[in-house]
Amino acid sequence: MTVVTQASELTAALGNAGQPRVLVPTMGALHHGHLALIRHAKILAGAQGTVVVSIFVNPMQFDRAGDLAAYPRPREADLAACRAAGVAVVFAPEAAAMYAPDHSVTVSESQLSRNLCGAARPGHFDGVCTVVLKLFLLCSCQIAVFGEKDFQQLAVIRRMVRDLNVPVVIVAHPTVRETNGLAMSSRNARLNAAQRADAPRLRRALLAAQAAFQAGTRRPAELLTMARQAIEASGLARMDYLSLVDADSLESVEHVEGPALLATAVFYGEVRLIDHVCLVP
Repeated sequence: MTVVTQASELTAALGNAGQPRVLVPTMGALHHGHLALIRHAKILAGAQGTVVVSIFVNPMQFDRAGDLAAYPRPREADLAACRAAGVAVVFAPEAAAMYAPDHSVTVSESQLSRNLCGAARPGHFDGVCTVVLKLFLLCSCQIAVFGEKDFQQLAVIRRMVRDLNVPVVIVAHPTVRETNGLAMSSRNARLNAAQRADAPRLRRALLAAQAAFQAGTRRPAELLTMARQAIEASGLARMDYLSLVDADSLESVEHVEGPALLATAVFYGEVRLIDHVCLVP
C-alpha cells in the first residue's frame, strides 16, 4: 500500500495504477461502515482496478471550530485498516497540501443544499463540493463510493457531477448500522456511555414515524410530532432539525404525495448525529 501526503506526489503514485480507479473519500476515524464502502469499491474495481482511499479532515466543511478540533484522527489505526482491506493507495494530506494560503475559489450548490444540514450548517456543502471535486481531479478516478447515511451530501455531489459534467460515476452504499440500529459514524466514538446507550432512539423514532406513514398517516405535522417526541423523550438529545422533505428536491412538503425523506440531526452534548428514513407512498 502506498501512502501519499502531498497532492503533487499523487499523480506519480497513481501513474501505473490499474483501471478503473475507484475512490472512497473519508475523513478518517475509519469504522465498519467505511470498510463496507472499501469492500464495495474493490468489487467495482475488479482484479485489474485500483482502490484509492482519501483520509482528510476537511476544515472547509466544519461550521464549528470545536467540532473540527475534536474530530478523531487515529492515523496509524486508519492506515492499518486500509492495509488490511487491500487498499492500493491512501491519500492523507494536511490542509496546507490541499488549500493554498490565499485560496479563493469554491464550488457551491444552490438548491439541494438549502434545507436540512445545509440550513443548519452554513457553508458546509461549499466545503464538501470543493474538496470532493479536488479529490476527483487529483485521483483521476472513474468511480467514487459514498454512504447513503449522508443522504443530502450524496444528492449534492450527484448534482455537482451532473451540472459540471464531471466524468465520475457516483455509487451509493446503504447505511451501515450497529446492532442496536445506530448509524455508524466516526463521531459515535465521542459519545459518553449514557449518550451512546440513548442514541439508538433516533432510529427507533424515525422507524415509528415510517410505520405510521405506512399505516396511512400522511400529514407531515403528525409524523414530525411523533418522531420529535420520541427523540426528545429522554432529555439527552438536543434537536438541531427534524424535517420532512421531498426525496428529490429536498424541499419541505405539506402533503406527502411522492417519495419523501424524514431526516434529523441532533446533538448529544457537542456531538452531532444524523439519520433518516425514506417514506414511499
